[in-house]
Amino acid sequence: MARLLLIDDEAALVRALSIGLRARGYQLATARDGATGLAEAVRQRPDVVVLDLGLPDIDGVEVCRSLRGFSQVPILVLSAHGEEARKVSALDAGADDFVTKPFGMAELEARLRVALRHGRGRDGSLGTPVVSVGALTLDLAAHTATVAGDRVRLTATEYAMLSYLVRHQGRIVTQQVLLQHVWGGRYGADPHYLRVYANRLRRKLGPDHRRLLRTHPGIGYELSDPGDAEADPPSASPRRA
Repeated sequence: MARLLLIDDEAALVRALSIGLRARGYQLATARDGATGLAEAVRQRPDVVVLDLGLPDIDGVEVCRSLRGFSQVPILVLSAHGEEARKVSALDAGADDFVTKPFGMAELEARLRVALRHGRGRDGSLGTPVVSVGALTLDLAAHTATVAGDRVRLTATEYAMLSYLVRHQGRIVTQQVLLQHVWGGRYGADPHYLRVYANRLRRKLGPDHRRLLRTHPGIGYELSDPGDAEADPPSASPRRA
């Protein structure tokens, strides 16, 4: 039974999610503010934290940053429609994914399943130099990539971008973070490089490239197993919770 921690001060939403998630077999703890949520995260050691960004005491982005100070637990943030800047800030602070309000229980549960899969055994680093994501296999020691067993020839920059995404697979990496880690700080405000190299990588990643390397418009990129596509992209039209 997966342990979830829901940090949200909206009573009606907490009540609805508590009923829905417990009915689906999750063990749920709740907190109505950031300070209590951080304390519960230490005490409960949840498998996933579902965090609302609009809390009454501590900004949700700061809660996310504080959680990352002591835990690698997957963090799924809840945000209002149109809060792209807040989503980016939360992802930069260490969040894994987000759901835009209003949302449906099916979407939330799909994202929770993905977070749980990626969270199992997470220790902040990859334990093996050979990593597979769908048909893609990357040998981080040899600096080589294959798709369905066939060698893929990558430039140094293409490999740097792909390997960073592989190291953070299943997580949305914001444009700013990716630019800084691949190109350096002087390119931190120019997403043009990302679009160009993302298109180059997709041409080399085979028929599943659109599901393997996903674009979150205005936010960043995510490398995920195509089998995780059960959760609709965050840019999809929101649905009623």
